[in-house]
Amino acid sequence: MTNHTGTPRQPYEYTRRELVEPDWQRFPGWRGATAAQWRDPQWQRVNCVKSVKQLRAVMGDLLTDRFYEDLVADQTRFATMSMLLPPQMLNTIAGDAGTDPVKVTAAFYSDPVRRYMLPVASDRDPQWPSHPYAERDSLHEAEMWVVEGLTHRYPTKVLAELVSTCPQYCGHCTRMDLVGNSTPLVQKHKLNLKPVDRQDRIIGYLKETPGVRDVVVSGGDVANVPWPQLESFLMRLLDVDSVRDIRLATKALAGLPQHWLQPQVLEGVERVARVAARRGVNLAVHTHVNHVQSVTPLVAEAARAMLDAGVRDVRNQGVLMNGVNSTADDLLDLCFALQGEAGILPYYFYMCDMIPNAEHWRVSLARAQELQHDIMGYLPGYATPRIVCDVPYVGKRWVHQVSEYDRERGMSYWTKNYRTTIEGDEEALERKFCYYDPIDTLPESGQRWWRENHAPA
Repeated sequence: MTNHTGTPRQPYEYTRRELVEPDWQRFPGWRGATAAQWRDPQWQRVNCVKSVKQLRAVMGDLLTDRFYEDLVADQTRFATMSMLLPPQMLNTIAGDAGTDPVKVTAAFYSDPVRRYMLPVASDRDPQWPSHPYAERDSLHEAEMWVVEGLTHRYPTKVLAELVSTCPQYCGHCTRMDLVGNSTPLVQKHKLNLKPVDRQDRIIGYLKETPGVRDVVVSGGDVANVPWPQLESFLMRLLDVDSVRDIRLATKALAGLPQHWLQPQVLEGVERVARVAARRGVNLAVHTHVNHVQSVTPLVAEAARAMLDAGVRDVRNQGVLMNGVNSTADDLLDLCFALQGEAGILPYYFYMCDMIPNAEHWRVSLARAQELQHDIMGYLPGYATPRIVCDVPYVGKRWVHQVSEYDRERGMSYWTKNYRTTIEGDEEALERKFCYYDPIDTLPESGQRWWRENHAPA
């Protein structure tokens, strides 16, 4: 095919698209919700959808019983995360499906945001819902806790988990063993220390470990930490001379942007940013957007408000998922909306981690490599995201850094150049660590090998 100039079409053609906030009043349960209510973070939190009953109250007759039965089956048999969708997030699903229940149900089933925020049983892989080597804590973060909630996995970087809840729960959550409410399938672990005691121990460890310069403040989601408590912790971090980078991890920038637009929060971010700038510390916000539908005017407003408050960067760390963003067009549409319209830097796309019941989301390493190839050259270089595989006991690796790759059996082998805090042996830097493709992506010979050697989960 050719374009209007008569030259061959590019594989992807950029067209600037205006961001849209879908009309929430199309849902019967929110028909009376005003614009002021929609912008109110408390209204958003109170009206979160936490159960099938609440979803029915919002949707009215727009979804058929078949969908609800599918949803209940998933909650009972497969779900590793409890249901929690703020109105902002639910409103980005099937935004233009109309009012016919059959059409709305079909649109819900095919919707990419629904696919990972509201999974149903028929989404799951019928033969291999879980990989034989799936684990609850697939990255072994808790093994590397140096104090409760502080993972020291990389030589100069740590992850501080201040809270075990979020304003919204994603079905593919890599911390599904700790974050959120228990489900029929998963009894969640708990943080045992009081928040103030946990924070004291985190700060104490950082003061005693000057080799750490980079702190990711996460959870859960920092939007669920009361702002005065979070600001106090950040100011204490800024008093640790060796800390030079602080990253605030919050999917709520996309799922509940109203939180980050509160005057109290914006004023607090500005205070923290001023101190960070004065001390030469890089302060950034990292969010988690997986599909272009989630980038709405409110999300852009919140991101730009963070930048105006003095945050150095707002960056996106998405997760690469089949049926959500697993084409080059999906990724490029999202990245152009993030970078061009919302001021959010596309940073990483992680391959979905090997947690239980995640096989229908995961893509093969070969597919991830193809996608990295296919998105190159369209975005500015600094805004071209890296697709990475987070290899257990290794860490993030660009997908082309694989050392060996057995495509028939879907086994990739990776090396590393540092030890984690649980490895003292010299051989750690010589060892090869294995990662596994989803079995249904393998050739028949490879699938047969897995069937013969590992019974389906």
